[in-house]
Amino acid sequence: MSDDDHSPISAQDARRLFAAWKAAPAIVLAVSGGPDSIALMWLAARWRRALARGPRLIAVTVDHGLRAEAAAEARDVKRLARSLDLPHRTVRWTGAKPRTGLPAAARAARYRLLAQAARAHGATHVLTAHTRDDQAETLLMRMLRGSGIAGLAAMARESEREGVRLARPFLNVSKSQLIATLKKAKIAFADDPTNRDTSFTRPRLRGLMPVLATEGGDVRNLARLASRLARANAAVEVLVDGAERYLALGGREASHPEFGAKAFDAKSFDAKTFDAKAFAAMPEEIRLRLLLRAIDRFGHEGPAELGKAEALLSALDRATTEKTAGRRIRLKQTLAGALVSLVDGRIRVEPAPPRRRPALKP
Repeated sequence: MSDDDHSPISAQDARRLFAAWKAAPAIVLAVSGGPDSIALMWLAARWRRALARGPRLIAVTVDHGLRAEAAAEARDVKRLARSLDLPHRTVRWTGAKPRTGLPAAARAARYRLLAQAARAHGATHVLTAHTRDDQAETLLMRMLRGSGIAGLAAMARESEREGVRLARPFLNVSKSQLIATLKKAKIAFADDPTNRDTSFTRPRLRGLMPVLATEGGDVRNLARLASRLARANAAVEVLVDGAERYLALGGREASHPEFGAKAFDAKSFDAKTFDAKAFAAMPEEIRLRLLLRAIDRFGHEGPAELGKAEALLSALDRATTEKTAGRRIRLKQTLAGALVSLVDGRIRVEPAPPRRRPALKP
């Protein structure tokens, strides 16, 4: 890729950007009508035409039902897709919309609908047009929320969501390059005014970017920081994998033949219980991630909040320390639909019983 943030993306650059998904049977392209996603569709179609064999491409537009212009924008996307010989489908987010947390709810609905469309078309991947600019903004948002290393790693190039692979080929590409690409190809795109609506967090942070850039916090450096944190996070996850195997095997040494990564399958062990002393001897970040993994595995109310998991870990640490001092301590707490207990030197994580609904008054 060119280092010029304002240069159009060449056909050769496009081949490199999409090469990782050449063997996929089918790919859904998430196309809203804005410049980033229109560039995604145009470049992907160009890349696919150059292949002797390659994945089927299906353009999908999500209409959230939040703007009157959205239906017309979806029709514009459909016309462009047809000119590129791509099938197009519009899916709609129906039902009542929340009064608070609308961006997050809309994002969750978008991914759910895209995943449903992918499964309907036999696609293994959904490609989105998130750019380097989006990555920098995501990092800032998570910094302000006090996220941990995993959160500060921001968006991954590829991950799993809603049962399909979610891929972002443009994470190291600037938005200005995508706009330059469309201008050179004389392709029009929609302008979504909500991207400038300062009642939302992301547009407010976007407005701060020029000021941050004067202090060295430009988009490129912020995205580079996210990449480095992602690298550190991946290394920590390897250590957590080893710690999980160690606890699942009852604290046996790593030299044990069953300890090899290939031989380990968490589902084949009673991973819900482990020795509290062995757990307490591990570094705090490892203990926290082990706890989060167990809660996410056995809970039924979505991912646990980091702050609440940290508080629970502190309670476990206090209880374990007091027990080793000679007091018989028991702890039992629920988090994210998981029941975490400490009894007789063993930590146990299991699904929490269903919550009782309050009895109706006569």
